Amino acid sequence: MKQGWFQIKAYIRHWFSSHSKRGDGVHSPFIFSFITDIKNEKHPYYAYHTIEQIRQNLRNDKGTIHVTDFGTGVSRERAICDIVKRSAKSAKEAQLLFRMVRAYQPSTILDLGTCLGTSTLYLSQGNTNAQVYTFEGCPETAKIAATNFKNAHAQNIQLCIGDLAETLPATLKQLSTVDFVFFDANHQKEPTLSYFQQCLQKVSTNGVFVFDDIHWSEGMQEAWDIIRQHPQVRVSVDLFHVGILFFNPELKPAHYKIKF
Repeated sequence: MKQGWFQIKAYIRHWFSSHSKRGDGVHSPFIFSFITDIKNEKHPYYAYHTIEQIRQNLRNDKGTIHVTDFGTGVSRERAICDIVKRSAKSAKEAQLLFRMVRAYQPSTILDLGTCLGTSTLYLSQGNTNAQVYTFEGCPETAKIAATNFKNAHAQNIQLCIGDLAETLPATLKQLSTVDFVFFDANHQKEPTLSYFQQCLQKVSTNGVFVFDDIHWSEGMQEAWDIIRQHPQVRVSVDLFHVGILFFNPELKPAHYKIKF
């Protein structure tokens, strides 16, 4: 209940302190373009139907799997339909990831937190020439995600299974730079800060980081406030459910709150 009240109060504060959905009052051409051409864009792209059909199949799947959560240490049986309902990103939020990848064309994408793979598919289909590295701790969940990737004919995804504390450093060591990172793994302050610091060492000049659930808890909000003030960050965008960082040094430093 305490966490629920925190989220309600955080949403109210965000609503009254943010720019409109249309971007009224935003003077940065870069951010205004992000709002109008990416965030608010409504085109029904080719990949949407395929991925949403996979989501619907998952919603109808009442089978259970044994889920291991490295973040909480909890291991239990869960219904697949319950996982997609409670843990997968909504179509609206996942399709924003697709449009961002399509617009910015990153070559190397990291997805920290595969779950059942729907968000990973949106990332991969935004630029089918990109290489997507997606990380999942639970073998049973990863197995379903791998099936979904196969069914969607996604050829540019590498699934990294195991404890993120081990798989992320090992993968980063092999990469020269990373262009786009979606942080959707352990939603706690210290792990989030750790993942950020690790990925920051390899971020490219035009890199983009997206953080899920930045107002999910007091700890996550504190992590977001620390991260967005890092000197390498040029522009941050708070959409309440997700936070976005841009690292291009040519951008004028600023922080924006925008209704989603």
